[in-house]
Amino acid sequence: MSMSAQVSRTPEEHIREIYTALSRAWGPQHWWPARTRFEVIVGAYLTQNTNWTNVELALRKLREARVLTVAGIRDLPPDELEQLIRSSGYFRQKASRLKAFISFLDENYDGSLTKMFSQPTALRREQLLLLNGVGPETADSILLYAGQHSVFVVDAYTRRLATRHHIAPENATYEELRTLFERALENIPATQTAAAPATGGACHPPSPMSMAKRCASAQVFNEMHGLIVGVGKTYCRKSRPDCEHCPLKCFLPAS
Repeated sequence: MSMSAQVSRTPEEHIREIYTALSRAWGPQHWWPARTRFEVIVGAYLTQNTNWTNVELALRKLREARVLTVAGIRDLPPDELEQLIRSSGYFRQKASRLKAFISFLDENYDGSLTKMFSQPTALRREQLLLLNGVGPETADSILLYAGQHSVFVVDAYTRRLATRHHIAPENATYEELRTLFERALENIPATQTAAAPATGGACHPPSPMSMAKRCASAQVFNEMHGLIVGVGKTYCRKSRPDCEHCPLKCFLPAS
């Protein structure tokens, strides 16, 4: 489709076209790369205000110390936890927040992630948002990638793409964007995510969590977020965007 051939479309239709184009071009993204549900949760905390490379280093140190478990973080002295996650930045703050999450899990769900994730999505999200340091993006990352709940994760890449493609106004709220993307993607067959081998975007090798069983909508939300991350990192950069080589070039508005 060329720019001149574009026809009027709803924001939902635009989002679906983007998903189809990227999933065909890049295949399954296997996002989020992790071995366990708890590793996803720790990563969701650690990735705040830093890049994933720094998070991977912190996770590796936790794994090597054999404390990347609920029991491991629970029993680890705060100063030792701080040192292990130092590479992620704001390490004292993040160590305190991880400890607070463990306390919440112990007090409300007997330390069981299975019990926690068995709760209805809306209740689980409301409880997470009450925790220190957990905003909507972190809560939804935990729900989608660790709990396999059907919620769409909105990040800076999503907002940038939505603004530049005139899918939503720049001042759209997190909840407005989340609802829009969920509405657009909830009925797409999950089989589309396997249309091609993973060759680009933000793809990772398959991991136990990326291959976890989930419903169709959660699978599509999972894939779309990973695909948007790939576009944002490679093409739709904050400064000096590379629209010319972006696989979504044909979907950009004419003006």
